[in-house]
Amino acid sequence: MLTQTSEWEGECFGLPDTVDRWRKVANDPRPAGGPKGGARPLQPPGSYWEYNDVRINQLALALLHLFQRPLPEVFLAELLRPLGGGEGFAWRGYDDAWVTLADGRHVQSVPGGTHWGAGVSISARDQARIGQLMLGGGQGVMPATWIERMQQPCPIAPFYGRLVWLNPDGRSFPGASARSYFLLGAGGHHVWIDPENDCVTVLRWLDAAAAPEVIRRLGAALAGPRD
Repeated sequence: MLTQTSEWEGECFGLPDTVDRWRKVANDPRPAGGPKGGARPLQPPGSYWEYNDVRINQLALALLHLFQRPLPEVFLAELLRPLGGGEGFAWRGYDDAWVTLADGRHVQSVPGGTHWGAGVSISARDQARIGQLMLGGGQGVMPATWIERMQQPCPIAPFYGRLVWLNPDGRSFPGASARSYFLLGAGGHHVWIDPENDCVTVLRWLDAAAAPEVIRRLGAALAGPRD
């Protein structure tokens, strides 16, 4: 599920995974294979890559059961607060996304994105803190091995790692260094982590049509003059 290759099938809080089959997102370099929501045949797990928000919601539900704590509470206590952030942070779920944990608590499962409502409210400063955490190899808050694993290209989709977008050949994000990787969110939100230039850049509400030129110009500025 972290690499978007699970091919999980089913419904998560009333939403079937089929609504996002054949989905074509902006940073997927492959041509569209069919109409979004079409009856694409499932493939063996690990053999087909597809960006599917219902499966991301299922991942969030699985993590809720793994931690046995609401994910907003985990994220705030284990990541944002240790980094000095969390002011104004909120992570909201669907009205009908309530589950009972092993200890009997009735808690809300949250979605991985803002598709169909709900989602995360977070400041640009906190996004930068998260980017700096990843640039710094976890900063003692998160295992460095997880940061490394996130950047490992998916064998069948080398432009993607574990919930991050990669730039291995410089084509996905022209102008950014090949070691750059991105956290992307709805509304044109970018957290750009660039180990080569030791830099984190946060872009908010960036028009998709303008994004390539903005990244190209920023990349050129970060790289500096060449002899």
